[in-house]
Amino acid sequence: MIVPATFNGPPGSGNGGWCAGALAQHVAPGAAGGGVEVRLRKPPPLDVPMPVGEQDGWTVATLDGAVVLQARPGPAPEPLAPVPLDVATAAAAAYDGFRAHPFAHCFSCGPERAAGDGLRVFPGPVAGEPGVVAAPWTPGPDHATPEATWAAIDCAGAWAAGIGERPMVLGSITAEVHALPEAGAEHVVVGAVRSRDGRRHHTATTLRAADGRLLAASEQVWFEIDPSAFTG
Repeated sequence: MIVPATFNGPPGSGNGGWCAGALAQHVAPGAAGGGVEVRLRKPPPLDVPMPVGEQDGWTVATLDGAVVLQARPGPAPEPLAPVPLDVATAAAAAYDGFRAHPFAHCFSCGPERAAGDGLRVFPGPVAGEPGVVAAPWTPGPDHATPEATWAAIDCAGAWAAGIGERPMVLGSITAEVHALPEAGAEHVVVGAVRSRDGRRHHTATTLRAADGRLLAASEQVWFEIDPSAFTG
């Protein structure tokens, strides 16, 4: 497994959602459904081969013998309620990442990434829905893939939890992809806070087509960090 440098999250490290989605492709769905749980043990390196194997019931990607990511079948996440496309578009105009962003070149949510390069998912606060963010998303021709779908439902959870004020990274994600997005079509990404325990934030995200059809959902755990730990 190799994470190309274009799929970064923090500087010098892979986007958590993209990396989780890449490893998830090696996991067969469990008897309970198509959910896959992925835990990130270390920052995923860029452009470095990571052997994939099995260890203690997990599918693991390793570097120099140390586990970087581990995955296994997981429960189906509970989808969030739909947000209309026009509401998501209005919310994205108030995206906190335009003002302050700890990782402005993130493949998923970085405003410094050009259209067609990054996903440019900019989740902003939904009016009248505390703790809920939403954004429109139109996948480019190269982004209607399983890995990019996991990346698209990654960062909305962090923005719901306030990553602009409290930098954080993905610790784990359990996701189920029901169908891939359609390149060139409008979609809606929604994120919401479930709970917080100190530096640990439990969030959820959902991807739907513009007509409300469910495409993917996730449950996540984020951990607050010192962004100076990442350099690129």
